[in-house]
Amino acid sequence: MGRIHQLAVNEEGFVFDPTTGQSFTVNAGGLTILEGLKEGKQDVEIAHLIREKFDGTPDDVERDVTDFIGQLKIYRLV
Repeated sequence: MGRIHQLAVNEEGFVFDPTTGQSFTVNAGGLTILEGLKEGKQDVEIAHLIREKFDGTPDDVERDVTDFIGQLKIYRLV
């Protein structure tokens, strides 16, 4: 299990990892993905949320969600 639940995230997309002291920003889609992960939602559920909030084909949204989560895994956040 990663450190996703330890991240401090604000409404503007500023993310702080208290374990490493690193911070980064995410766009509205990334913020939706982070919130979904913190709530324990599965990739498919998160993709559905993204499709409801933003434009995009189902294939594009699923790829974007998978790519974003892949990046989080690289940093051992999930």
